Amino acid sequence: MGPLRVAVIGGGPGGLYAAALLKRLDPRRDITVWERNAPDDTFGFGVVLSDETLGGIEDADPVVHAALQAEFVRWDDIDVVHRGTRHTSGGHGFAALGRRRLLEILHERCRQLGVNLRFRSEAPSAADLARDHDLVVAADGVHSATREAHADTFRPRVEEHRCRYIWLAADFAFDAFRFEIAETEHGVMQLHGYPYTGGDSTVIVEMREEVWRAAGFDELDVSESVERCAKIFTEALGGRGLRSNNSAWTAFRTVVNEKWSHGNVVLVGDAAHTAHFSIGSGTKLAVEDALALAACLQEQPTTAEALAAYEAERRPVVASTQRAARASLEWFENIGLYLDQPARQFAFNLLTRSRRVTHDNLRLRDPRFTEAVERDFGCPPGAPPMFTPLRLRDLTLRNRVVVSPMDMYSAQAGVPGDFHLVHLGARALGGAGLVMTEMVCVSPEGRITPGCTGLYTPEQATAWRRITEFAHTQAPGTAVGVQLGHSGRKGSTKLMWDGIDEPLPDGNWPLVAASPLPYKPGSQTPHELATGELADVREQFTSAALRAADAGFDLLELHCAHGYLLSGFLSPLSNHRTDAYGGSLTNRLRFPLEVFDAVRDVWPGDRPMTVRISATDWAEGGTDAHDAVEIARAFAAHGADAIDVSTGQVVADEKPAYGRSYQVPFADRIRNETGIPVISVGAISSWDDVNSLILAGRTDLCALARPHLYDPHWTLHAAAEQGYAGPGVAWPKPYEAGSRPPQTGRSDAPKPRLTLGG
Repeated sequence: MGPLRVAVIGGGPGGLYAAALLKRLDPRRDITVWERNAPDDTFGFGVVLSDETLGGIEDADPVVHAALQAEFVRWDDIDVVHRGTRHTSGGHGFAALGRRRLLEILHERCRQLGVNLRFRSEAPSAADLARDHDLVVAADGVHSATREAHADTFRPRVEEHRCRYIWLAADFAFDAFRFEIAETEHGVMQLHGYPYTGGDSTVIVEMREEVWRAAGFDELDVSESVERCAKIFTEALGGRGLRSNNSAWTAFRTVVNEKWSHGNVVLVGDAAHTAHFSIGSGTKLAVEDALALAACLQEQPTTAEALAAYEAERRPVVASTQRAARASLEWFENIGLYLDQPARQFAFNLLTRSRRVTHDNLRLRDPRFTEAVERDFGCPPGAPPMFTPLRLRDLTLRNRVVVSPMDMYSAQAGVPGDFHLVHLGARALGGAGLVMTEMVCVSPEGRITPGCTGLYTPEQATAWRRITEFAHTQAPGTAVGVQLGHSGRKGSTKLMWDGIDEPLPDGNWPLVAASPLPYKPGSQTPHELATGELADVREQFTSAALRAADAGFDLLELHCAHGYLLSGFLSPLSNHRTDAYGGSLTNRLRFPLEVFDAVRDVWPGDRPMTVRISATDWAEGGTDAHDAVEIARAFAAHGADAIDVSTGQVVADEKPAYGRSYQVPFADRIRNETGIPVISVGAISSWDDVNSLILAGRTDLCALARPHLYDPHWTLHAAAEQGYAGPGVAWPKPYEAGSRPPQTGRSDAPKPRLTLGG
């Protein structure tokens, strides 16, 4: 039967639509909506809805859908204006209407169905309502009193971000979704504008907090702010003015809740979650919440089961949207990094900022625009961005794909064997521009596990030469790189599948580190390297580098990430020294730079060197993104040709923020703040992502690990799927017959061509 007495706190789109749907599904329900404001009070102006959301509305309530369709303003183009140049991308498909009109439609539908609407009425508390209602829908917004009253259950996390913005309107209709950048004496400001009626547009003005203060907006009232914004963006507005409606400067707040329900009280919309306005998701998410909640209440036998099903259905969708929104939000927060990009690349970067729009679907939406960006970037004719060559010193990589270093734990006495030959050889045959070894250890005590490879004996060097010669002979054009490292305090542990980072039960060897701090409880305590012992470690690295050069490696990477020895010097969480190698970042960099310099001195001058760093420790008090920029800048000043940007694994109690391409923003910041080439890693899994990141100028190379475990020929298949057969990738001759997907059986029957009468 489901809940018959329902209270809705909050008369925004999510609350109203939930009320209408629940009443429509069961007319016996007694539903009351409490809204503390008047019916026509609203914040903001226009609302953008996606075709997907509209499809759900059409299925659930054709009356509301028809009313919305009659009001929509539709357009396809996005204009990006930067330094006086406007670039237009088409084929995007937007639909918008006024927020006030949306509320009027929902008010009317609720009244038709018999929902009790109480305006200018403060709702009783959710706890009070829960006592005499079967269900309480808390749609009371980003500042939800319900959420705060039951914070111990919902466990909210609210994060305030770095930009100030204000919702305004213009008395004319933009003919596209318009993004315009203003570089003022106070800093960068941006305008987001779109039509919502035939004669009105929403205009959002946004800027960093420090820019907002420097420009004096903190001392202006709303009318003065409106006038100032109109002057700053006079060209975009055609000299017209702006108007406000309950407008105020505010900072966006991201809301995340660990739970969305408490007994018979459930959160929807901004009370449960928020996503930055730059991806147009707030109303969309609220309406979709209402649809899902109503459906789950209809499908499940009890209210408790329905609320659990609602959260299970919506949480992954919301989490994905919030990741996209955060990427978009942070892009605008850091827009100053991209101002010197060519105007068309800047526009492409903006369009793909959230990763919801990618190179591939933008190519389908607007092939002319995308092809122009590719030409500007320097893509060879007919080549996707990932197959554009890249030169580092005298090494030219034929494409931008890297097989990321992956520990295999399969060596005997540090010697790579047949497994490594097949493993790395297969990936060299698979088409990647650069194939990296696992971390190759510079001494026996520098191993992570007994199964780790090394370059501290002639036998090991001979075994590595066998692998590089195979790659160079059988996969000409593929470069092979070696990653040199020392385990530091994370050594003498079990093989990964026997217990990652767990100490060996016996046969342990002594560990050394920047400071005598075990990696985690139960780990071995390392010996703090004395100043004189540092020279011995440097010698181990240089000896290994000489062997690597003789073994035929094309590139050398110094491993200064993941909590291993050199990373342990860089992080303040693992380096507590009080001598010249501890304390300030300059001091913590000293030993890793000494090792880099020593290796660079013996590594052939025509071959590039890269450095892998952990750009954040994902832990309070550890290395952060700002430190990472300075670390990268220091290595580049000493001759590093690129920075391989990873994160974490420095301390055991880290709290990473995983997600698609989750480490790319750190590489992006380093590249665009310093100009240093970067290698991005971390949950990059599709060739479309690689193309998007490369073409947007967020990275120079993309390193993929797990995708190359799943498919050793990942790059070849990416070329085949894109119809590319140029010099950026080459199928080995014995494999050429497999360069097209195998045929499969037909699943469709021939359709009749004639219909004969009887």
